[in-house]
Amino acid sequence: MASVLLLVVGIMLQLASTTSAGPAPGCRTQCGDVEIPYPFGIGSGCAINSGFEINCNRTADGTEKPFIVNIEVLGISLPRGQTRVLNPVSTYWYNHTTGSMGDRTWSLDFSSWPYRFSDVHNKFVVIGCDTLGYIYNRNNRTGYTTACASVCASPEAVTNASCSGIGCCQNAIPKGLRRFDVFFYRVYNDSNSWQFNPCSYAALVEAETFSFSPDYITTTRFNDTYQGRQPLVLDWVIGDETCEVARNMPSYACRSTNSECVDSTNGPGYVCNCSRGYEGNPYLPGGCTDVNECVKYPRPCPKAAACHNTIGNYRCSCPPGRKLSKDTNTCHPDITLIIGACIATVVLLIIIFCLRVIFERRKLADVKKQYFQQHGGVILFEKMKSDQGLAFTVFTEAEVEKATNKFNKSQILGHGGHGTVYKGIINGRTPVAIKRCALIDDRHKKEFGKEMLILSQINHKNIVKLLGCCLEVEVPMLVYEFIPKGTLFDLIHGNNRTLHIPFSSLLRIVNEAAEGLAFLHSYANPPIIHGDVKTSNILLDDSYVAKVSDFGASILVPTDEAQFVTMVQGTCGYLDPEYMQSCRLTDKSDVYSFGVVLLEIITGKVPLKLEGSELQRSLSSCFLLAMKENNLEAMLDSQVKDHENMEMLTGLAELAKQCLDISGDNRPSMKDVSMELSRLRKLSKHPWIQHDTETESFFSAPSTSNFEIEQSSDYTRKDEQMPMNPSNSYFIR
Repeated sequence: MASVLLLVVGIMLQLASTTSAGPAPGCRTQCGDVEIPYPFGIGSGCAINSGFEINCNRTADGTEKPFIVNIEVLGISLPRGQTRVLNPVSTYWYNHTTGSMGDRTWSLDFSSWPYRFSDVHNKFVVIGCDTLGYIYNRNNRTGYTTACASVCASPEAVTNASCSGIGCCQNAIPKGLRRFDVFFYRVYNDSNSWQFNPCSYAALVEAETFSFSPDYITTTRFNDTYQGRQPLVLDWVIGDETCEVARNMPSYACRSTNSECVDSTNGPGYVCNCSRGYEGNPYLPGGCTDVNECVKYPRPCPKAAACHNTIGNYRCSCPPGRKLSKDTNTCHPDITLIIGACIATVVLLIIIFCLRVIFERRKLADVKKQYFQQHGGVILFEKMKSDQGLAFTVFTEAEVEKATNKFNKSQILGHGGHGTVYKGIINGRTPVAIKRCALIDDRHKKEFGKEMLILSQINHKNIVKLLGCCLEVEVPMLVYEFIPKGTLFDLIHGNNRTLHIPFSSLLRIVNEAAEGLAFLHSYANPPIIHGDVKTSNILLDDSYVAKVSDFGASILVPTDEAQFVTMVQGTCGYLDPEYMQSCRLTDKSDVYSFGVVLLEIITGKVPLKLEGSELQRSLSSCFLLAMKENNLEAMLDSQVKDHENMEMLTGLAELAKQCLDISGDNRPSMKDVSMELSRLRKLSKHPWIQHDTETESFFSAPSTSNFEIEQSSDYTRKDEQMPMNPSNSYFIR
């Protein structure tokens, strides 16, 4: 029995000598500027075991510095289980005096100590030109060995902070390394590099603090940084057991009640850390104390919450009426309140939106109804019901928008003084021209429906057909038949002016236009004044038959004070001088404008020029002066007077002169003008004077042209192809 007791006592004494339960009283915890925490200790009996004993030596300058054997300690970290030390640098040099080479290499061996070289924080570094260094375990040559070669042709070849093989090379080390020996391999013998690189270096260094400099190649600066040493990180552990095994051993080092064991990641063994919410020394009984998170950490709780420290943790409390989310650690209202408020808000928004939509639709419908009534839509509908055969349509705004692709810019045919004209497709197949008027006066707003009804009943082969209108907009929109072949202006002055155009064809076109205007003046009920007669408002259909257009912006013949208008009608160069003085638009105003059209076909000139004197700018003024001076031939186009019957040309000039009379009462009516043009056409001696023959001979070629508006016209042609006439035909420039 006594022998067993002695054996137990012996084992306990041996364990006590191996692992100390704590530092002895009076043990120092500071050496110089370095704190020495337990399980480390200064001197015997102050460390957990002899492997953690620190020597506090006084240096030559009188300061104290801690050492592990002969390796200076820079610092100790308990939570990370690391110790920073200064590692000697191995040197390989060339002596210029003797011409010999030499080296000084170092080894570190912690095989019997609780230290391992950190594979995470350290790198093996070789510095120099034409240098090959390697480390290995001298006692175990079959174990770890690695080499690193550094080469460079000149100091200029190296790059600052770059350690990729030019002047500097680095390699990683494996886990669990306890010993290494440095060796230089004399494989290079380049005397050129020795001239600027007398010394090469190799060392295991802390990767975080190491930064390569080109000065290390040409000077001894690298070796002088820490007096021939470099920082190195050591991982230390308690024993060689895992936490699971160590917990059942009397030597278990994690003695604090609020500590936990952590297995080493760099070889066998373990370290101790204070549990979450605690701080201090986990190797001492009661060494881990509570952390006051409310004081130590800035704002651990949400902004609106109050922080309350607890043992090993803390808690946050939110103001009344709010709750703390455990997942996000934020204060928020009660979830039921949030859901209820969200549902109520969504329902309210839906109701408001629906009411708004209903209100806006009703408002839009009321506005459209108001416009419809204002523009005479009721009168128009009543008449359409009574006249079943009326070929006129009142379109909705949606139908017009669909036809023009919501008035897409690509659908624009042109711009005019009264608005913009778009090409549209009604019912997916019928091309139309839709005029979106820019303005309309109050009198027209009141009479618009009645006028549309009158205009819709005009059916003449030389007048563009008005197919319908849209009244439920502020300014009504007009829907015309689509006329594809351009304008008379284009034939005389436009892109096709160089084509060979028979004068007889031009004469026929103006004769047809005169017939259309005569119909508006004499046969429409009530009569209609066009107000903007010009060559660009005389359109040409597929057979090049004249179609008078733009009468949708015209007025009915006034019978009262409404005849005096405040806005100038027509286009400069065509305007009736009498109208400019009296502001009274009459059918004779159209006759004057038509007289300018006649001048254009016999002179080939535009009605108004921007240069020259005031008299020379106006075609009509120049013409009247020439007629007064009996100098008609000076005004005629050279091609016309050389090829046409002079009697017929003189007749046209006299007719134009009558139309341009300063007094409207002295001008002929459009019916008389039409009859005179028919008579003058018979004076032509050319064989293609008949209408059918002209169309067949000169206008039989196909065309896909469209129109664009020029100046204030409804339409003008975007592009047109005119067929060429026989070589013996003449043309108008």
